[in-house]
Amino acid sequence: MREEKPKAPSQKNTSAKTKSWFWPVVYSGIAIVFVGMIWGYNAFMKEESPGFAGDAEKNPVTVETTAAKETLKYPFAEALLDEVAILQDYYDVNAEEASRESALLVFNQTYVTNTGVSISVQGKEFEVVAALSGTVEDILLDPFKGDEIVISHADGVKTVYRSVTGILVKKGDEVEQGQALGTSAQNEWNPTAGIHLHFEVQEDGVAVNPRSYLAF
Repeated sequence: MREEKPKAPSQKNTSAKTKSWFWPVVYSGIAIVFVGMIWGYNAFMKEESPGFAGDAEKNPVTVETTAAKETLKYPFAEALLDEVAILQDYYDVNAEEASRESALLVFNQTYVTNTGVSISVQGKEFEVVAALSGTVEDILLDPFKGDEIVISHADGVKTVYRSVTGILVKKGDEVEQGQALGTSAQNEWNPTAGIHLHFEVQEDGVAVNPRSYLAF
């Protein structure tokens, strides 16, 4: 009787066993790599990006506030206030009669209403200073009425300084409040005032009473 040899496992069965574990391992490897890439990308973006909500709490943004708004000051050194006299007032139709009379200027036998105040310091020359910070809008040289400086400020406000000599600024200059502009002088148009400063405040091109800003 012939002895039968054991049969070798078929190639088909071997291949089936190989497939049973090979592809799951490959898929698992790919999945691990993919997950690792996603994790690494998220970690990188978290370190580099400044836009996370938590950052705002750690590094709050400071917003600068607008500087305090200036208030109008005297067009002369405040130390002179006790020596100052208002020779002619601003003409205010609602003011008392004495104030209105003071605000009427006479030239060639004609009355002209005063659009500012005429300031004197014991009839002596005094330094004229900027009542507010601003930009020199114009310099008008007029030997008859007196040289004039016009300064524009925020919110449509302008200040006018007339009967000034030795002007220290020029058109276009930026000036600071209290900066010297020149020296008070006399003029031919208003000789009775002697050495003085004609000071005006304008709002949107209209002269207003300086006393509404300053206590003379």
